[in-house]
Amino acid sequence: MDVEFSGEIWYWRGPAPHHFVTVPAELCHELKAISGSVTYGWGMIPAQVRIGKTVWKTSLFPKDGGYIVPIRASTQRAEQLSVGDVVNVRLDVG
Repeated sequence: MDVEFSGEIWYWRGPAPHHFVTVPAELCHELKAISGSVTYGWGMIPAQVRIGKTVWKTSLFPKDGGYIVPIRASTQRAEQLSVGDVVNVRLDVG
């Protein structure tokens, strides 16, 4: 399953701080439909992500009934991204 969307980068200050982009609700319904066949536990969904020219493998995290995409620090540096930037995200799931 390939999906594309735009979203704003936000920062979570939890015990393990990190940057994320929230997957739009309408796409989360599609992801939930296939999650049973691709998840490896805790609702995490493995995916290949592309922002700009940077591609990496990660997992979508379940949050508040939807999913969020973790954005690596190396991606932020390579693409010159910061909190509040709106990015185009491409996910290859499954």
